[in-house]
Amino acid sequence: MKIKTILVSQPEPKIENSPYFDLEEKQKVKIDFRSFIHVEGVAAKEIRLQKVDFSTYSAVILTSRNAVDHFFRIAKEMRFKVPDSMKYFCQSEPVALYLQNYVVYRKRKIYVGKRNFVDLVPLIKKYKNEKFLLPSSDKLKPLIPNTLEEIGVQFKQAVFYKTVISDLSDLANVYYDILVFFSPSGIDSLFHNFPNFKQNDTRIAVFGNTTVKAVENKGLRVDVAAPTAEMPSMTMALNKYIQETNKK
Repeated sequence: MKIKTILVSQPEPKIENSPYFDLEEKQKVKIDFRSFIHVEGVAAKEIRLQKVDFSTYSAVILTSRNAVDHFFRIAKEMRFKVPDSMKYFCQSEPVALYLQNYVVYRKRKIYVGKRNFVDLVPLIKKYKNEKFLLPSSDKLKPLIPNTLEEIGVQFKQAVFYKTVISDLSDLANVYYDILVFFSPSGIDSLFHNFPNFKQNDTRIAVFGNTTVKAVENKGLRVDVAAPTAEMPSMTMALNKYIQETNKK
C-alpha cells in the first residue's frame, strides 16, 4: 500500500523551513502533527514538599526548554528573585538561546554543552564547589542524576513538571498510513487512548532504541527506524521509506 498520510506524534514545527514540510511537498503526502503527550507544571506547594530552597543553590542545570520555563515559573510563584550571580549550565545551544526569554544573556554566567548531557559534564566538573539545582520532569533519564553522583557534585533533583497523556479520542476513526513516535511515552499514550489498537496495515516509524523496544513490547511491528548511520534523522528515514514504497 502506498503512503499518502502520516501522523507525527509531536506538535507542528513552528519554523517555516522544517524538513517535514519539505518531505510533504517532495513526496506529495499529507503530514499531520498531534502531541500524544504534553507537559503540565507542578504546583509550588509540591516543590516545597520536595524540600527545594532556591536560596541555597548557586547553579542550575537546564536540560530542556521545559526545564527553563518551569524553573522560572516556580521561582516567580515562590517569590524568589533569581540572583544575577546564578550560573546556568545548559545541555545544548537551543536551550541556552531559549534562556534569553528570561535573562539578559550577556550579563549572566552561562555554560553550554554541545548536544547531549555527557557533553556538559566537563563544564560541570570545573565548578564542583557549586550547589546545583536540577529541575526536571518525572521522566528524567537516570543517566543524568547518576552521572552527577559519579562526578561528586552537590545537587538536588526536583520534579518541576510532569509528562501527561493527551486526549486523542477525536482520532478514534481516523486512519493514517504511518504513525511516527519519538518516545515510549508516545506508545503508552496510544494504548491508553486506544487499548484495542491493532496495527494491521499501519506502518510505524520510531526514533531511538528505547522507543523501538516500547513498540516491540506491545507486539507491534517497526517499519521505519532512526537514527542510523545512513539516516540520522526521522525525515530522512521517512523519505527513503516512502520513495521505496510508493514506486512499487
